[in-house]
Amino acid sequence: MKYIIRSIKYFFYVCIIVTLVMTVLVLCNVVSADVNLLFKRGWTSVLEILLMFAGVSLIYPRFGFTKRLATVLGETEPLRKEVLEYMESRLYVLEKEEDGLMYFRCRSVLNRLTRMLEDRITIERGLGGFYVEGPTKDVTRIVTGLEYKFRNPDEAEN
Repeated sequence: MKYIIRSIKYFFYVCIIVTLVMTVLVLCNVVSADVNLLFKRGWTSVLEILLMFAGVSLIYPRFGFTKRLATVLGETEPLRKEVLEYMESRLYVLEKEEDGLMYFRCRSVLNRLTRMLEDRITIERGLGGFYVEGPTKDVTRIVTGLEYKFRNPDEAEN
């Protein structure tokens, strides 16, 4: 269900952005307001563009979100506190915590809006570390940062 909701959000998000850009171009008299003059095939082109947006919107959530393991060794409780500190230093706030899952959101409302409110990071304790789930770009940064923060100092010297 999350996948479908994300696809619909992306479709409308892209449509709104393109509509805003086209509106600015029309208001600045860069292009004509008549759709038949604006696009070579008029409304047919608009339909084709919408279908293209729909196709991209269906595919993007598959690649835009991921779940990865951050290999971190140690006891859960001390690590939990350090994970909370790490996430706060990355401008995330703990939204809620239940059943061993920690849910984080961006602290900045602007960041949340630019990500279409799809900024939630879920961290779950697993064997050998923490499973981090969320937007691919953010998950990659967080996993790399956690692994670096909790690396074994003895290994770093070798």
